[in-house]
Amino acid sequence: MKEENQIPRRDFMKTAAILATATVVPAYMASCQQRKEFPAGKLNIALIGMSMGYNNLRKGVEAGENCVALCDVDERPIANRMKEFKEKFPNAVEPYVYQDYRKMFKEVGDQIDAVIIATPDHAHCKITLEAMKLGKHVYTQKPLTHSVYESRILTRAAEKYNVATQMGNQGASNEATALVCESIWNDDIGEVREVHAWTNRPIWPQCQNRPIEDPENPVEKPDKLDWDLWIGPAQMRPYNPVYHPWNWRGWWDFGTGALGDMACHILDVGMRSLRLGYPEGIEASTSKWTSESPSEAEKISYYFPARKKYKKVNMPEVKVTWYDGGLMPDRPDELPDGERMGDGDGGIMFVGTKGKIICGCYARNPVFLPKEKFENYDPVVNERIVEGGIDGHERDWVRASKEPAKSRVKCKSHFGYAGPFNEVVVMGTVATRLTGLKRVLKWDGENMKFTNIGPDDTIGLPTEVRTIIKNGQPRFKKEFEEINALEYAERLIKREPREGWELDV
Repeated sequence: MKEENQIPRRDFMKTAAILATATVVPAYMASCQQRKEFPAGKLNIALIGMSMGYNNLRKGVEAGENCVALCDVDERPIANRMKEFKEKFPNAVEPYVYQDYRKMFKEVGDQIDAVIIATPDHAHCKITLEAMKLGKHVYTQKPLTHSVYESRILTRAAEKYNVATQMGNQGASNEATALVCESIWNDDIGEVREVHAWTNRPIWPQCQNRPIEDPENPVEKPDKLDWDLWIGPAQMRPYNPVYHPWNWRGWWDFGTGALGDMACHILDVGMRSLRLGYPEGIEASTSKWTSESPSEAEKISYYFPARKKYKKVNMPEVKVTWYDGGLMPDRPDELPDGERMGDGDGGIMFVGTKGKIICGCYARNPVFLPKEKFENYDPVVNERIVEGGIDGHERDWVRASKEPAKSRVKCKSHFGYAGPFNEVVVMGTVATRLTGLKRVLKWDGENMKFTNIGPDDTIGLPTEVRTIIKNGQPRFKKEFEEINALEYAERLIKREPREGWELDV
């Protein structure tokens, strides 16, 4: 790769030495791997997190780039993916394999240009930040981070380290997203004051109680899983299969529930077309939830202030409402009976003064209402579209990673956009846990705080939710802990990481 994309060797070795003191690696992984030679003139990509991230990596390799390293705290998916990689790319150089990303950076970091991060949500920020500090271009899966503060950290880091960045909400590169944006900016459906977005998630368990731990009979951990590394910045707890490999999305310490999983996909076209910044207020209502796990269904309303007119359309105040767990907005009268709203993953509906637009996830298949008005509708699309649409999202990042920093065209979901957007998404996960305050929470986005929670306000934290059978009759049991609401909100906005996982830009 070009010399300007590499950090000085002395700086790399200094950083590597610091990283080396941060972890004790298993003996079977202690020795350096034999040096490999990858084809020159291509982007050297490493992947951290094998499950979701492998598809992102595959698209980059299919575009002609090198896969330098595969890394996962669980060695089982590495073995499966390595077999698949060899079968699909028989002529490629076999990548290095690691369990600890810090050891990977230490040993072969000077051969890595760019990193894909696709770990559970709670580990995104630390790993992404460390890669950026080493001068690596980063593609981080959605949601960008687990908390509001972490999003702000990565936004600032992107400015400081000037690497190519992309959040993995591939709908941002969809031609349909550009079409909806241009339609709204052309004033074709009028001023939009109301938006509704929804998803079929969660499709994993939520509203869970922490498993009862028996110190004398602990649950046996898989041999090939480094549990300490998997826990990462979260507070330590014993291994249990209810957390890994998939159901971590339904636990507050590791995931962000249905909202965090899907809003970055579905709300992107709304944030982008309406040019939304920080909301001024937010309110939520939910089904039952616990201090450990999100609710099974929720409705969250964001209140955004008016923005400056853009192109031909005014941008008045707008209310954006999110639904999940099977909840849906009311069907518009203009939609024919029997016709689906959105698609199987969810959708978004814009309510304008002249018409409506309903899209599926990623803004797929937009429907303009009333249909008779838009029968021959064919707007001009001027927004830059990534070649290949959704499938070009990774290629957009590869392209930006190869361009000189001074002339680089930023990716469709670069952190300067994705960071503030993700703040909006994950502040919703905070609001759902503050519903007991019974008010619209006023939000100061610049300072990342709620302004109408008093120092003496308290809230009941549901520590346990269970249904028990007594004398053949079901009884609902819910236990609460009374806590200070302001302190609780601050802890959720800025999570305190476990020792050794602090964030230092």
